[in-house]
Amino acid sequence: MRRKSEAGGKEDSMADKAELKKQILFSDLTDVELDMIAKKIATEICPTGKPIFKEGEATKGIYLVKSGKVEISKKTDDGWKQTLAVLQENHIFGELSVIEDKATHGADATAIETTEVYRFSTADFKALEKSDTAVMYKIMKTIARIASKNVHTMNEKLMKLLISY
Repeated sequence: MRRKSEAGGKEDSMADKAELKKQILFSDLTDVELDMIAKKIATEICPTGKPIFKEGEATKGIYLVKSGKVEISKKTDDGWKQTLAVLQENHIFGELSVIEDKATHGADATAIETTEVYRFSTADFKALEKSDTAVMYKIMKTIARIASKNVHTMNEKLMKLLISY
């Protein structure tokens, strides 16, 4: 199966099952479940400086960083760019827009070095929600663990800021 890469403009083949198993989002899946998922995952090469998506663009799916680095950022009301996170191998992004059924992304995602990502399209994610609740439960549980860890990290940073203020 070949899909045209949205981010890099280059065609890439579907994801390799063994490589997907290394991704935290799919680490709890069985080989049979990974076979099913691999058929739905596109790979994309994103050159340095190329936006993967921009705030306000249509939500295309959940992204998993295979290699490289991705900066997640937002513009402040006065036009300054604020970096929210720099993500590396085995991180996910775009998941909140998909889970919250948002039509558009709420931040920018930019490759800050040549980056390869997997994309699990919104349509395939939503179809999986309806067709295989056991697999979806495993994926959503992983997303919940990641979100919980992120909240704890943000709470620690906030406390340090408050204490130093």
